[in-house]
Amino acid sequence: MPTSNGPAPFAMAMERIAPTLELVEQAMRAQLASESPLIAAMGDHLFAAGGKRVRPGLLLFAAELCGYTGPRRIQLAAAIEFLHTASLIHDDVVDGSELRRGRPTPNSLWGNRRAVLVGDFFLARSSAMTVEDGDLDVLWLFADTIRRMAEGELLQLQYSFDPDVTEANYYQVIERKSALLFSAACEAGAIIAGVTRSERRRLAEFGREMGLAFQLRDDALDYEAGADQLGKPPYADLGEGKVTLPLLLTLKRCTATERAEIAALLKDVGAQAASLESGRAAPETIHLEPVVRHVERYRGVVDTVRRAREHVARATAAIAPFPDGAARQALLAAADFAVVRGS
Repeated sequence: MPTSNGPAPFAMAMERIAPTLELVEQAMRAQLASESPLIAAMGDHLFAAGGKRVRPGLLLFAAELCGYTGPRRIQLAAAIEFLHTASLIHDDVVDGSELRRGRPTPNSLWGNRRAVLVGDFFLARSSAMTVEDGDLDVLWLFADTIRRMAEGELLQLQYSFDPDVTEANYYQVIERKSALLFSAACEAGAIIAGVTRSERRRLAEFGREMGLAFQLRDDALDYEAGADQLGKPPYADLGEGKVTLPLLLTLKRCTATERAEIAALLKDVGAQAASLESGRAAPETIHLEPVVRHVERYRGVVDTVRRAREHVARATAAIAPFPDGAARQALLAAADFAVVRGS
C-alpha cells in the first residue's frame, strides 16, 4: 500500500488527468440540453458544488492501466458521473438532507418532486450514453449497477432504526449503495480496453474493495468530523437512524444497559422520522451525544478505519499483477485516499 501524509498523491494523480476530466465535464454539460430550464439550473448548481470526480477518475485510470486512451473513456466517465449524481439527488430526497458539500441540496431548493424528476433525467442521460457507446458488456454493467444500487437504498431503509442489524446486513447495504459504482467504473475502463476476463475481474475487485473502504471512512467521519469538514451536519447518519459500522461495533461491545439506551434513541429517531414524513409533527431536538460517547468508548470509529485499511490492502493486492506505471500508481493513491481523507 502506498504511504502518504494525506491526499496529496491522489490530488497529483487527478491533476495529471485534469485536461481529460475537463472533457468529461464538457460531455456532461452537453447532456443537459432540455426544454425544461430546471434541468440546466439544477445541473449548474450541482456542478458548482465541485467534487473530486473520483469515479470518472477511476474509469480513466483503469482504462489507461489496460492500455486504452481513446474517446470512449470520455463518454463513459461522464455516464458514470451522471449515475453517481442521480444517486446523490435521490439519496438526499430519501434522507431529507438539506446540505451536501456545504451547499443546499436540490430538494431543499426546488422541492422533492422536482429533485426526483431531475435525478431521473440524469439517470436517463447516463443510460443513453451507454447505449450510444454500443458495447453490450458496458450496457449490462450499468443496468445491473443501477438495479443493485436501488436494492441498496431499499435495504438501508429496511435496516434503519434497528439495533439488531448485523454486519452482514450492513455490508449488503454499502456494497450496493457505494462499492458497486466504484467497481463499475473500474470494470468499464477494463471493458473498453478489451482486456481478458481475469483482468476485468481484478479491476472490478479493486473498485469494490476501494468502494467499501471509502464508505467505511465516510461512516467513521460522521462520528468524528465537524460540519465544515463534512459539508453537512455531524451525526447526520445517526440522526437518520442508520446503523453504520461504528455504531454496530458499539452495540456488539457495550453493556446491556447501554444497548437499551441506544435502542431507545433509535426508536425515538424513528418515531420522529415517521411523524415528519406524515406531517404530524414539527422536528424536536433528540440528543445524540450519549450514543456518540459510547461509540468513542468502544472504539467504533477507530476499528471502522482499521477495517477500511484492510479493504485498501485487498484492493492493492487485486491490481498487483498489472505493470507498474503512472496509472497503477494513481489507482493505489486513490485507494489510499479512500482512508486518509479527513484524517
